[in-house]
Amino acid sequence: METYAVLQCIWWLLLGVLLIGLAVMVGMDMGVGTILRYVGRNDVERRVALNIIGPHWDGNQVWFILGGGAVFAAFPLIYATAFSGFYVVMLLLLWSMIMRPLGFEYRSKLPSTSWRNVWDWALFISGFVPMVVFGAAFGNLFHGVPFHFEWNLTSHYTGSFLALLNPFAILCGLLSLSLSVFMGSTTMMNGGENEIYERARNLARISAIVAIVLFAIGGFWVHGMAGYSIAHGPGAGVPQTPLQQGVSRVDGSWFANFAAHPLLWVVPVLGFAGMLAGGLAANARRSHLAWWLGAVAWLGVIGTAGTALFPFLLPSSSTPDQSLTIWNSSSSELTLAWMVGFAAVFVPLIIWYTSWAFYVMRGKVKADHIVNDEHAY
Repeated sequence: METYAVLQCIWWLLLGVLLIGLAVMVGMDMGVGTILRYVGRNDVERRVALNIIGPHWDGNQVWFILGGGAVFAAFPLIYATAFSGFYVVMLLLLWSMIMRPLGFEYRSKLPSTSWRNVWDWALFISGFVPMVVFGAAFGNLFHGVPFHFEWNLTSHYTGSFLALLNPFAILCGLLSLSLSVFMGSTTMMNGGENEIYERARNLARISAIVAIVLFAIGGFWVHGMAGYSIAHGPGAGVPQTPLQQGVSRVDGSWFANFAAHPLLWVVPVLGFAGMLAGGLAANARRSHLAWWLGAVAWLGVIGTAGTALFPFLLPSSSTPDQSLTIWNSSSSELTLAWMVGFAAVFVPLIIWYTSWAFYVMRGKVKADHIVNDEHAY
């Protein structure tokens, strides 16, 4: 295989790693925001919940930057097409996430109950909406996105915002949300006590079951869905662009990679195993183990989506021949090579300092410590 093709495959894998990191780490603190008003029934309990995730939530946002930066640099045509086509969705995501730091920083600045309730709901929205959007984005990839290119590769999105909220996308959004709630619940178990711990444990068990059911339904749904398959590529010596390929739509073709390489079935099995074992671990009060099993579940879910879609990154429902793949939407060989070097340095560094921060901040968060600490959230 040519060096360029190897680099393209490496960056497809690295993009998956970054998306999994985003789902696990950002999904964890967004899950806490989603369940805040359930695990915390009074102001002190909610402050405890916020201070459990408080030392980590802002550092977790680096995974957003990594994911967006990787798409921009490694697959610029994907970045340009998706961000221009999903403009309304991106603004919705942006505005919901802007409320997160405001909620953390301003919630406890005033003693007013109504003031704090407003920020509690803001934290709920800023946790709920992004995770639903994250999952719905994956769901729309399987259906395809309505866009096409002009001769100069200027993209045109021809769909609507409401079309993105189709039933399958909503199912994927709810799956993403359920896994986020599971990660948030196990995080609350790790750092909480008494009532907070028990409520979080109950949510972890429920969300694991919901995730298993939704993942199974999604699998059957995709099996009967018309997928995309490359019929022919550009001729010898012709540049790889979306304008020089043929793509056909065939029922069940999203399972073609699994049929061709049966070992790939390990990936969805990991997803189911992580959800099931994670729920059992939470039920057995093994919260740290349950958290790691939740990360395995995310690996299985995102890995399953990526494996099924490969080599497609952004299929076009309106003009299938102009679908974007890892072959026709990546940066140059030199750019990908330099980025592999940077990723080899910075991704392990981020994992190291994140692990160090969790180690230093380990242990239970006590209610009396929060009440007597004027610097606590």
